[in-house]
Amino acid sequence: MLRKYLLASVVLVAVGVILGAVLVSSFNNGVTFGLAAGGGDVKLGGTTQIASQSTSAKALSQDFAMVAKAVTPSVVAINVTTTGKEKQKKMPQDFFHFFGPDFKAPEPEPSEGSGSGIILTADGYIATNNHVVEDADDGGIEVVLHDKVRFKAKLIGTDPSTDLAVIKIDAKDLTAAALGNSETVQVGEWVLAIGNPLGLTSTVTAGIISAIGRNINIIQDSYGIENFIQTDAAINPGNSGGALVNMNGEVIGINAAIATTNARYQGYGFAVPVNLLKTVAADIIKYGEVKRGYIGVQISAIDQTTASALGMSEAKGVLVQALVEDGAASAAGIKEGDVILSVDGKEVNKQNELQSYIATHHQGDQVTLKIFREGKTLEKKVTLRPKSGDQLAAKDKDEKKEDSALKEESPKSLSFADLGFTVRALSAQEKKAMNVETGVVVSEVKPFGEANKRGIGRGDVVLEADRKGVNAPGDLKKAIEGRKAGDSVLLRVRRSGDGSAAFIAVQIPR
Repeated sequence: MLRKYLLASVVLVAVGVILGAVLVSSFNNGVTFGLAAGGGDVKLGGTTQIASQSTSAKALSQDFAMVAKAVTPSVVAINVTTTGKEKQKKMPQDFFHFFGPDFKAPEPEPSEGSGSGIILTADGYIATNNHVVEDADDGGIEVVLHDKVRFKAKLIGTDPSTDLAVIKIDAKDLTAAALGNSETVQVGEWVLAIGNPLGLTSTVTAGIISAIGRNINIIQDSYGIENFIQTDAAINPGNSGGALVNMNGEVIGINAAIATTNARYQGYGFAVPVNLLKTVAADIIKYGEVKRGYIGVQISAIDQTTASALGMSEAKGVLVQALVEDGAASAAGIKEGDVILSVDGKEVNKQNELQSYIATHHQGDQVTLKIFREGKTLEKKVTLRPKSGDQLAAKDKDEKKEDSALKEESPKSLSFADLGFTVRALSAQEKKAMNVETGVVVSEVKPFGEANKRGIGRGDVVLEADRKGVNAPGDLKKAIEGRKAGDSVLLRVRRSGDGSAAFIAVQIPR
């Protein structure tokens, strides 16, 4: 439910998640989607009614009024009744929050909250946020139109990965919102937020787009797709599911969350891009669920230290940390340690850029990835597959060199003072516990040192250095010694906490 109670903590996550979605035939308002499994097309949205040509403050004011008048009838209020589901909710103490419905009390007796929605079709399909309706009682969703007419609504389907949902009322000749193209929005553009905050129906606020492509780690789903549009238009509990519109009167986002310390407006709101809504809503209307395709990779952003360790001249692309066993990427020949530079010609430099693009494709769709691998650039065609589970393959390609002479010369423990950590040989019991055959264990990490800053922890196992297997501390010394200040070394590390493997670059201090 969209509410003032805490639903998510602020956690900085360095690793991306698995990806997917539907094929879009057009991004025009009044969009028609060709769906993968046959049947008729799904047409969403109305037509653009506003063409802004403002040249003065007075003209801009008139544009605001025209947009508000045109779009407000397409935004509805949603009242949700919940019984006994607010018992565990707590008052918010962290920064990012989904907002509204604004439930009055946490007792298990029936409660009612309010949110917003956007009319997608003239015959009653309405988009809102998943957290607005996910806990609704059977028959507990009511829609109130701009003209105060009330309808009971049916839940058609939800998509927790994007925090979107579609509901349906039995109505005709409704005013469907014009759907814009969120790919073309720019920081600094004027926008209006239209919804029903704090019990105040048909409220319009103005602001600008203050950032795009935000990942605030609020969707509590292992496949969460976050690519929020950030705005300073005032939004509050009850706005959730409402429209963020441009000066042409086109919906470009679905208001979903706020950054706040008191569960009220403090300057930053976040909206789900409308292009993502188009793909999700079309599938839900057609199938009752999203037929999302997945690449099957775990990815992370690349900074200059990692780029240098990979042999790249600049920090770009996203690093493949792990593969889903029998996933699409694995089948296409993608390898751990590859860098994905672009997808279908579109550059990707953040995890959510790749996620949100793949989220516009179905199972069976093919995408082309441009890959950087060991100094070379190549292309891989990947056919997306359905989600097959959360388990990532532990395909550590340790080079099992039996260099007995080196092992005899290597001490059992070595300290790398410049990098701030110490390693030692693994015991047979530790190898079994960590499910490794080779590697060295990190026995000490200096606070605030390079290793600590890069995320290496005590108990982690270093498996590789510059893609060469590490069998003893001397192997790691051999990979690091002779490096100049400012040089980077790419390590592959098995985490002591969850057993996952990750590439971590460390830089020799200058």
